[in-house]
Amino acid sequence: MTTSVRTETAGSALVITIDRPEARNAVDAEVARGIAAAIDELESDAALRVGVLTGAAGTFCAGMDLKAAARGESPAVAGKGFAGLAEAATTTPLIAAVEGYALGGGFELALACDLVVAAEGATFALPEVKRGLIAAGGGVLRLPRRIPHHVAMEALLTGRSITASRAHDLGVVNRLTAEGAALPVALELAAELAANAPLALAAAKRLVREAEPEPFDLHRAELRALRESADFAEGVRAFTEKRAPRWTGR
Repeated sequence: MTTSVRTETAGSALVITIDRPEARNAVDAEVARGIAAAIDELESDAALRVGVLTGAAGTFCAGMDLKAAARGESPAVAGKGFAGLAEAATTTPLIAAVEGYALGGGFELALACDLVVAAEGATFALPEVKRGLIAAGGGVLRLPRRIPHHVAMEALLTGRSITASRAHDLGVVNRLTAEGAALPVALELAAELAANAPLALAAAKRLVREAEPEPFDLHRAELRALRESADFAEGVRAFTEKRAPRWTGR
């Protein structure tokens, strides 16, 4: 583990908490390594039947740490992708327990989980287009498969946020809870899953993954091109300087 990610067991569940409240739990290299290590622990310990991913201090995750990215840090882990999870071929069920913001990569972390529990005040968004980028952790691949095409395209092309209630209506959120109750409800759901046969749970995950392949190779190629663009550099500068970006299309 790292100081930015902590784990604890709750029965047969492993609770993975992103703990960078000063940065709204944004993903830097340390967070990515911490989540990857936690996922390895979850996959290797037969006593752990379900993982629950959450964030500290009332925020799930504000996405990629743009300031860390500007310093050259990578928010990805080899073989596991963004935040050490987006491309990981996990077999143990994962539940996202979302309070507050799940923005950009934070929303993608929720989409990388099998189930999502969200508090009523939670907010989801993929705002990368506002910074000259696309969602780095598979959001452009996964969101159109989870909600109606045109609704997904509106979210991807405008960067507008989606309320927890709307996400629940669209089927992205499995359980909608009172604020502060996302983790307890996620643990209740985890206990229900853990009562089932682990081999059957793993088989269900594998079949779903293999039946809906995700073209991450194409995704990475598009992302590389965007990261080398002048518009991405301008988007990062505009963010750090707290001003509107001046796009050039280059």
